[in-house]
Amino acid sequence: MSCLQTIADYGLRSIGIGERLLPREDFTLCQQFTLIGSGMIWNIYFGLLALVFGFMLATAVAMGKNAQSKLIRKPSEWFIFVFRGSPLFIQFFFAYFLFLQLKGVHPFFDPFSAAWLGALIVLFLNTAAYSAEIFYGALQSIPKGEVEAADAYGLSGWPRFKRVVWPTMLRLGWPAYTNEAIFLFHATTLVYFSGFPAWQQRGDALYYANYFADKTFNPFIPYPILAGYFILLTLVIIGIFGLVNRRLNRHLPANTRQKMKLRMNLIR
Repeated sequence: MSCLQTIADYGLRSIGIGERLLPREDFTLCQQFTLIGSGMIWNIYFGLLALVFGFMLATAVAMGKNAQSKLIRKPSEWFIFVFRGSPLFIQFFFAYFLFLQLKGVHPFFDPFSAAWLGALIVLFLNTAAYSAEIFYGALQSIPKGEVEAADAYGLSGWPRFKRVVWPTMLRLGWPAYTNEAIFLFHATTLVYFSGFPAWQQRGDALYYANYFADKTFNPFIPYPILAGYFILLTLVIIGIFGLVNRRLNRHLPANTRQKMKLRMNLIR
């Protein structure tokens, strides 16, 4: 079988298109690159949707934690504390068994025990908590002069938040938020390694890398391939977030613009 035929057969297998059965013997380098790359579709799916929805929730939670009212501030603080204080791996396990119990209560909860929805909810809530703490710190760092200037121009409430507070919050918190986005995509590898099962052997990139490592008894080929895919994905994220960072700081002199500093997270 040629490599082009292998790509045609297995390139979209992780989403149910192509060959139904995985190769059982005579594993080629092309098969490993193709199937692990196919699994990256799910990693990108989990990371992208969790990032988009988590960003919106994180903004609301950060504003809630910064509120004067205890009725708003305390739930925001506890939300951040619970999801930042417990390991993501354990959150996947608890969520899966919770969704299984709810599945027995009503058919509405059937999709929640599947990884495409249940695991996505966990990632969404987890990244929202971490991002909210980043944005809260950025809110605390907004120069008072900018808020006072907005008041002097007659801006208050939503117009002030939209034109002054929110853009400044993003500008100050964006470098740290970039690191959170990178780690979120890396954390998607925990989905099929925790409680959520892979239906019909349709897993993510780590699922396929682990499959080849088990079958060939040689982890030194599939895992470096997996790492290479994530390095490329990280470079794409850095590039996109770097463009946004430049956009957010376009009004500042070049020598005073905040540089993005990437920091590796060894444990969460």
